[in-house]
Amino acid sequence: MSPVDATTFRQLLGAFATGVAVATARDAGGRPAGMTASAIASVSLDPPLLLVCVWQAADFHATIAAATHFGLNILADDQAPLSRHFADDHPDRFADCAWHADGTGVPILDGTVAHIICARDAVYPAGDHTIFLGRVLDGAVSDRAPLLHVRGTYGRLR
Repeated sequence: MSPVDATTFRQLLGAFATGVAVATARDAGGRPAGMTASAIASVSLDPPLLLVCVWQAADFHATIAAATHFGLNILADDQAPLSRHFADDHPDRFADCAWHADGTGVPILDGTVAHIICARDAVYPAGDHTIFLGRVLDGAVSDRAPLLHVRGTYGRLR
């Protein structure tokens, strides 16, 4: 049996509701960089590991591939515009948003549900994406409601 086509694949996986995050790191020049990501998952509790998948053609790919640390900023239900902003092609995605750096220099977006700081642990090529495995070093959680993405649109918990 041959694999499904790209349209069918997107429809199938689009039925799986996910949270929305912005992956962040510093580029080679020390500038903050980031992209919207929904392909993230917990991998292990001991040690604490997670993964984020990044399209190899994305401008953020070279940044995270070279970074020693990266962050995941889990967006709140009122941050859909921020998700779209980091998904679009902007020369400086951080120019119009509130953020600060953590102790490792990783950019952290303000007002999120949570942020997670990782040391890059391993890298695995996977088709047209790369899987970046991160060892979780730190993070913080708020009581805000998360932004969801399902069937190509944003949603909220009821």
